Amino acid sequence: MRVERLPPGATHATLGGERTAASEDATVGAMSELHDIAVRMLSEGRGILAADETPGTIGGRFEKLGISSSEETRAAYRELLVTTPGLSQWIGSVILQDETFHQQTSSGAGFPEVVTAQEMVCGIKVDAGAKPLALRGEEKVTEGLDGLRDRLGAYYEGGARFAKWRAVYNIGDGRPSTAAVHANGHALARYAALCQEAGLVPIVEPEVLLDGDHSLEVCAEVTARVLRVVFAELAERPEPHIG
Repeated sequence: MRVERLPPGATHATLGGERTAASEDATVGAMSELHDIAVRMLSEGRGILAADETPGTIGGRFEKLGISSSEETRAAYRELLVTTPGLSQWIGSVILQDETFHQQTSSGAGFPEVVTAQEMVCGIKVDAGAKPLALRGEEKVTEGLDGLRDRLGAYYEGGARFAKWRAVYNIGDGRPSTAAVHANGHALARYAALCQEAGLVPIVEPEVLLDGDHSLEVCAEVTARVLRVVFAELAERPEPHIG
């Protein structure tokens, strides 16, 4: 069955009201494709390589080693990773950063092409990082939803088949607040729905940071509270109408 992709922003409702048998088939086919991608990402014995540090983060690591951080050196480092002989035996998917996604290796091939040619699934980090949550002191909310639909479409066309979005939660002094938990949960769910709409498998990453002098029990309670909100927000998204 050939599955047609809807125009950006369109849903079956906007294209003709009631859902037809054909639209139901398209949804089933699209969800089957997403399922197949997820299975390939996590095939037995293979993991995920996260090569998605931002230029600032990787620059700090390079600095400690006396390495100059530039587009060229960052590309060379990531080429070293993705061209490691036998990598695909142990790695099933690779997360790239936007800069790397658009770069070429020394052979002239794009990074997504190199990853895919080794039967690994190419992914892309799409969030814009954790930023201060308004009026909430040290708490963070992950941003990057503006323009995400168009960016996801471009990433799909460029060879990406999954995406990653990370939210962080601090423990201590009343954190995480209800506002922070819900703001990040809502953003994660919106991101995930947009990914499914674009045909990409979303990695939803709510990370409760371990830093602090709190107990294991407190960490478990906060983690459970965060996950309940994330799953509730995900459940509120409509089923994807993608093709």
